[in-house]
Amino acid sequence: MESKLSGELDHLEPSLRARLEQRGFDRRRILALADGLASGEAPEARRDARNRVRGAVRGPTDGELLAAPPAGSVEAARLAEVGRACMARGELAFCVMAGGMATRMGGVVKGLVEAFDHLTFLDVRLRENARASAKAGKPVPFWLMTSEATEGPIREALRAAHAPPHVATFEQDLSLRLTPEGRLFCADDGKPCAHATGHGDLPDALRRSGLLASFRAAGGKYVWITNVDNLGATIDETILGLFATSASDVMVEVCDKVAGDRGGIPVHAEGRLQVLEEFRLPKDFDAATVRVFNTNTFLVRAAALDEARFPWTFFEVEKKVDGRPAIQLERLLQELTAHLPSAYLRVSRHGTDSRFEPIKDHDELARRRDAIRAIAAARGIL
Repeated sequence: MESKLSGELDHLEPSLRARLEQRGFDRRRILALADGLASGEAPEARRDARNRVRGAVRGPTDGELLAAPPAGSVEAARLAEVGRACMARGELAFCVMAGGMATRMGGVVKGLVEAFDHLTFLDVRLRENARASAKAGKPVPFWLMTSEATEGPIREALRAAHAPPHVATFEQDLSLRLTPEGRLFCADDGKPCAHATGHGDLPDALRRSGLLASFRAAGGKYVWITNVDNLGATIDETILGLFATSASDVMVEVCDKVAGDRGGIPVHAEGRLQVLEEFRLPKDFDAATVRVFNTNTFLVRAAALDEARFPWTFFEVEKKVDGRPAIQLERLLQELTAHLPSAYLRVSRHGTDSRFEPIKDHDELARRRDAIRAIAAARGIL
């Protein structure tokens, strides 16, 4: 089977091959996936072997979850001053994940969806960056990780908005889908079907862009990473100060669960407190016993992010494409916590203090629109 797929890869159209090579395509990885698919092993068993961690797993204690000092306290003021000083020295960059394949929200690029008052998510992020840069007294680098599907529309929107030079995009990786038998999956148009490989692409793609190296050379030390749609996750000087004075390379924002929440949770596994998605947990571990989960917002030391060259775990995922099953590999950014010293900060998801307002579809946007408008107003973004 590998030889058949290898031959298919050898005969890709030159333009597609060039697109893949420019975006981190790994031929050996996809051939290994095809070999696994052709092994005859039951899909569930094969995915369990690839995805689930081994050994004992337990949740964190309350003492292992940090809390920012209360607003107005002496400690909050001290940490905020540390954060402001970091920004004044040009030590912070802000990065939002705006990639994927633009399939949600009716196929519209999410960053260009109107969040409220005729402002798109990207518009609000640009206003936030302008305010942060003004307070810092110098530009705060603002980066957007795009995909092949979102890069063009987002770059055009940035041009139309006259975005300043410190706002930049970089593209995540690209790979190819396979059939359940391990051959190239072709869409209804007969062409091989490319896909983005997940937000775990960020460290490699950011290095490939040169943005991270330039930032570090200019004295940059910290990168704040979040989703483009979570407008609650803004720059907070107190949180930045807390991270800058910590011994951790990564700080993960977690929040209390409410009914229906599903997502990665911090657990002790394989010798480290790390974030794991539920599909990675042993089958006998009850994820509901951990009452917080990952908001997908991280502060990371730039040096650690630049040097994060560990072997990433790529997870086998089945998708429906043109009504047929297709297999692809994806990786997750929270795997940084499996390799780097990480801390977990419990943040609010209520009122104008909320740092977690995710928007996955139009219905959720309708429910949260007033809340995110109030947050933007309270933080001086409007």
